[in-house]
Amino acid sequence: MTAATIAPSRSRLGVRIGLAALAVAAFSAFGTPAYARGPEGIADVAEKVIDAVVNISTSQTVEAKGGGGNAMPQLPPGSPFEEFFDDFFKNRKGPGGSSKGGERGDGGPPPRKTNSLGSGFIIDTSGVVVTNNHVIADADEINVILNDGTKIKAELVGVDKKTDLAVLKFKPTKPLVAVKFGDSDKLRLGDWVVAIGNPFSLGGTVTAGIVSAKNRDISSGPYDSYIQTDASINRGNSGGPLFNLDGDVIGVNTLIISPSGGSIGIGFAVPSKTVAGVVDQLRQFGELRRGWLGVRIQSVTDEIAESLNIKPARGALVAGVDDKGPAKPAGIEPGDVVVKFDGKDVKDPKDLSRVVADTAVGKEVDVIIIRKGKEETKKVTLGRLQDPEKVQAAVKTDEPAPEKPVTQKALGLDLAALNKDLRTRYKIKESVKGVVVTNVEANSDAAEKRLSAGDVIVEVAQEAVTSGADIQKRVDQLKKDGKKSVLLLVSNADGELRFVALSVQ
Repeated sequence: MTAATIAPSRSRLGVRIGLAALAVAAFSAFGTPAYARGPEGIADVAEKVIDAVVNISTSQTVEAKGGGGNAMPQLPPGSPFEEFFDDFFKNRKGPGGSSKGGERGDGGPPPRKTNSLGSGFIIDTSGVVVTNNHVIADADEINVILNDGTKIKAELVGVDKKTDLAVLKFKPTKPLVAVKFGDSDKLRLGDWVVAIGNPFSLGGTVTAGIVSAKNRDISSGPYDSYIQTDASINRGNSGGPLFNLDGDVIGVNTLIISPSGGSIGIGFAVPSKTVAGVVDQLRQFGELRRGWLGVRIQSVTDEIAESLNIKPARGALVAGVDDKGPAKPAGIEPGDVVVKFDGKDVKDPKDLSRVVADTAVGKEVDVIIIRKGKEETKKVTLGRLQDPEKVQAAVKTDEPAPEKPVTQKALGLDLAALNKDLRTRYKIKESVKGVVVTNVEANSDAAEKRLSAGDVIVEVAQEAVTSGADIQKRVDQLKKDGKKSVLLLVSNADGELRFVALSVQ
């Protein structure tokens, strides 16, 4: 190779080196690009609020299960290790000649203490702390550990299991730093947030991310409306605060979705709007006093909306009304669709559940419903929601099954008029009236909608029915009218109602 062929190569190399040098100089002059730096102020937020974030340490005494550490392993018959383990476990002597070393004199293993750690934050300099209920549930002792390591015993003020929140109180030994709640309703998708907590018992740890979603329902409770974030949240972060860049608490970190147990960028926080209301009531009453409308509700599907002449599908369909509830005297009936409550739009049943629960007990509110295609306004004075008592399972009897009743087929269902034998067979309460389902055809629309033998059809297209012939007559008329589906009001054996739309094609 000649010098003439090498020279141009050196020249191009020199140009590349020069451009690289210019790039480095520009990078040094202007600093890290904005997308790499992240938002300004995270360090300022962390410095401002870190002393208000605490670790929650709990201990609990639990009864150890029988067998203790000397439990005989379960081996398959004929295993070559069977004789060895027989000698090791069955013939092993414990202290004092006992064949089960370390166990109590009554033959059971001694109770043991378990410890767990979570997070929390101070909202009042008098020593009031917010955390998750699952962090302190069943604890015998609760301690708050401040950022400087000071450990102080705390008392439980109150819990709300439905939102998984708890309030603690401790006596401070020195001045404290407290944080305040921000407005979670003002959060936008993509807003930066900062999580601080005690992941894996590592102590005060700061992570940052964005709001990935709002009003997320993951079916963990009746009032799900989580903030979803990709800020790293792990075990031990539970109960810790989620801050906006103003240093205000806009959520309480509660759940993660992870196959490994570590953060994969999907974490959930209870929004501050919910937290603030719950905390206020727990501090004032030691319990939650939620509003109660006294209705059972379900979603308005496209089929149900078509049957009720509602366009577009929206609201919460009233499937049943409690005889002793506030909705009854206000004139709300099964089949009504609630579309607005106390001035707030109701898009689905979850919306109604949340807004009713958040409304003060005893307040008179306007409830806008759609009945037979027309809007009406009902005035309701809210009652107080009580925790329902557990219903004992019905006791099975050995009575012989009665003879099969005369049935009629319609909509993929075998139908029969209610009588004493059918009530006994399916344990249907006397208060339930209508036509009982005795069989459901496999692969039918009724089977897909989970109708089953023992269900009772109370109404068809909002008209009461008492026989299979009544149902067939209503279905035939709807077909003539060009309807694609029929709306059934269905009761279970206990009288709980729901609406089901079935195709009539």
